[in-house]
Amino acid sequence: MIRWALFIIIVLFIDFYAFQSVKTFTKNKIVFVFYWLFSIAVLGNVIYQLATFNNSKGMSQSVMFAFGLMILSMTPKLIALLIMFGEDIFRIAKGGFNYFSDSKSTAFLAERRVFVSKIALGLAAIPFASIIYGMARGKYNYQVINHTLYFDDLPAAFDGYQITHISDIHSGSFDDASKISDGIDLINEQKSDIILFTGDIVNNTADEMEPWISYFKKLEAKDGKYSVLGNHDYGEYVRWKSSEEKELNFKAIKDIHPKIGFKLLTNESIYLEKGNDKIALVGVENWGVRFKKAGDLQLASSKTSNEDFKILMSHDPSHWDAEVKKHEKNFQLTLSGHTHGMQFGIEIPGFKWSPIQYLYKQWAGIYKESNRYINVNRGFGFLAFPGRVGIWPEITVIILKKK
Repeated sequence: MIRWALFIIIVLFIDFYAFQSVKTFTKNKIVFVFYWLFSIAVLGNVIYQLATFNNSKGMSQSVMFAFGLMILSMTPKLIALLIMFGEDIFRIAKGGFNYFSDSKSTAFLAERRVFVSKIALGLAAIPFASIIYGMARGKYNYQVINHTLYFDDLPAAFDGYQITHISDIHSGSFDDASKISDGIDLINEQKSDIILFTGDIVNNTADEMEPWISYFKKLEAKDGKYSVLGNHDYGEYVRWKSSEEKELNFKAIKDIHPKIGFKLLTNESIYLEKGNDKIALVGVENWGVRFKKAGDLQLASSKTSNEDFKILMSHDPSHWDAEVKKHEKNFQLTLSGHTHGMQFGIEIPGFKWSPIQYLYKQWAGIYKESNRYINVNRGFGFLAFPGRVGIWPEITVIILKKK
């Protein structure tokens, strides 16, 4: 009860200051009524969804939608809060609560308040519009991102070899079959030699993928399709009746991969061969600094040699700094996902930012150290927040070149 009370108090505090911004800008009572009805409806929906939440299946689409509405409602209000509350703190710091008490100063303060409110509303409109777009269109705004990587030790027969890297399907979040079909077609249009998927095929349960098997079966690559597991594929974020039920779900999730034509690599490796040349493809189970550590890099690479050119598939990019770079064998290219780029951020030429970068050193795109690369895919799907703002769903195309 204390947590609920604190939550409601914080929301009302934010709403109060946001309302001050609205009230100084307009006297229209219809606007006031709409503001409070919308705010109460959003808060009520979140409380209802959380109060009735059944964790036997994980986060439902209705819960995600409620969460999305809360973000839509609260983000612009937080901006208004920071500006309006900051104005009040400035006023008190300048002269206490009696600052500008004479009539002339009071009029000046009122004008200043209106000006500050306009700034607050103007700035707040930017994330409000962005989040609406992110929920309506952004979550399926697939982007093909191309990289050409050069290596001294790439076998000659693989010069120009093309990889399509996808990650984080999160099929339990999908709500538009036509958009998923478009995404599948876009992957196939790249005509890559191989497709590599780096985990999180579902949110929690195997049945989430059942409606989408026929779609993902259409993915094509002449040298095959390979995959690994992500942290959400172990069913650890739902409440199971028994350990046997959890294990059956895990088996069903692993069985999805061959149904859609993917070879699942679970702490193992295979060789891709062209003529007399070969490269090793190594796949580990999930290993993350903050998440499940099922990956065994030593076992997965045990059949490879130091001289092999190796591509490692590991869902969580924190694995790269923690183990991969320190391993006795060199992994020239690591492919990861997991972060989603937090589904929120700014990416423009020369500048890239997301709150997720304060948790993950490698969080989106290509990173290089010595002659080792890691690509962190921003994800094909979405989770929790039902949208994307600035960080779009990604299909990565990587071309390997020999120096």
